Amino acid sequence: MTSTASPAAQAPHEEAGRGWRAVSIVLAGAFMALLDTTIVNVALPTIRSGLHASPASLEWVVSGYALAYGLALVPAGRAGDRFGHKPMFLLGLTVFIAASVACGLSGSAAQIVAARIVQGLGAGMFYPAIAATIQLAFTGPARSKAFGVFGATIGFATALGPLLGGLIISAAGTGDGWRWIFFVNLIIGAVTVPLAAWQLPRSEPSRRRGFDLPGFALLTAGLLLLLIPLIEGEADGWPAWCLACFGACVLVFALLAAWELAARRRGGDPLLNPGLLRQTSFSAGAIFAVAYFAGFSSVFFTLSILWQEGLGHTALITGLVVAPFSVGSLVSAANSDKLSARMGRMVLVTGCVLVLAGLTLAILVVHLTAPSPDGWYLIGPLLLAGLGNGMVIAPNQDFVLASVPQKEAGTASGILSTAQRLGTAIGIAVIGTVLFGTLHLGSASARSGPQAVARAFTHSAQLALLTNLAFVVISLVLVVALPRRIPGHGNN
Repeated sequence: MTSTASPAAQAPHEEAGRGWRAVSIVLAGAFMALLDTTIVNVALPTIRSGLHASPASLEWVVSGYALAYGLALVPAGRAGDRFGHKPMFLLGLTVFIAASVACGLSGSAAQIVAARIVQGLGAGMFYPAIAATIQLAFTGPARSKAFGVFGATIGFATALGPLLGGLIISAAGTGDGWRWIFFVNLIIGAVTVPLAAWQLPRSEPSRRRGFDLPGFALLTAGLLLLLIPLIEGEADGWPAWCLACFGACVLVFALLAAWELAARRRGGDPLLNPGLLRQTSFSAGAIFAVAYFAGFSSVFFTLSILWQEGLGHTALITGLVVAPFSVGSLVSAANSDKLSARMGRMVLVTGCVLVLAGLTLAILVVHLTAPSPDGWYLIGPLLLAGLGNGMVIAPNQDFVLASVPQKEAGTASGILSTAQRLGTAIGIAVIGTVLFGTLHLGSASARSGPQAVARAFTHSAQLALLTNLAFVVISLVLVVALPRRIPGHGNN
């Protein structure tokens, strides 16, 4: 005798199936966007030689993507609320894929920088639709599970980037192999775009959210006035225009604050809600995100330049060297929700301390084994730093958003994601300035042979990693402003 489930019993299963299909599609987009934040690091030396790119151009390849990505997030989220998240996902993903192809076809440093900025804009356009799709597709425990899968995708994509980049360049050749790290997006996108058009649910558009274009323009101008001199100043000898930009940056941010306060008093919808920023836990958490992402994300940049240009190793070897950091991040991120429930805010403190310990040991290894550091000696330090990183990245959003009113959750999440991307851009600008600014290859000793070149690079890499330590120390100090526990996680 067979039994057939009633239509009422089948409906939830069918609904869940549709939800997971939709979520799996948007997570493919998340995978591409976050993969491209780290995969390009191991390709920088081959991009430099292939396109005769300057150190500043290499910094723009990384920070230009992160900056454009971060700036697009909040306006794109509001556009999704207003016009529907499905159209924004399709439009942003199409822009991202087209820009990826343009990156791969670039014939000059200027072309790849421009294409990377457009690629970042595309990523920022479709990224807010990912969380919105999860919200639409699930409720209750199923939604928490979907966000957990989302977090695992973030960790996996970020961790996989350097190793996958090394494998691709090794397989495709050091001449033009770097181009294929961008063409991979075309292959994934050719499947994802039609599936998204077919399977993603439509959300009801709303006309309630404004865009605050003056606020967006002031934020963009202020960040560019900060980043341009940081990236270009060292190569130009820190001329007067750099100081003028820094001064103008302070003025523009003051104007931004005045504009946002005035917009709130008029009953408008400011880009950066002053009410949110007045909450100590949220404002400190946003600064925490900037400082921490500035500190950890640029480690890959330094090690890639050191291992390939300074020590003459391949992109694949470089990817293998940083793999322990990636493995550690994945292992601890997979259990970070349980650690957060048990340890509360101490999980972030512990994570930052482990990152500090791992980076300190890595600096000692490079110092004691210079001018020929061995990647085997970095396995332990980078694994330790990676374990700490996974304990920080996954719980970060929960702790920062813990005290935010539910009605502001979307805006707050967008601001926090923007802070993370901007931290990456600022970190690359600062670390690149330290790394290349202290690199003296024009001296007679540097021209004497590979050992002298390696010595120069290891010296500069140590200073850059010390700067990473400073960013993480700032993050550790800011942790004390976050809630002791995430609301709803209990006290055990």
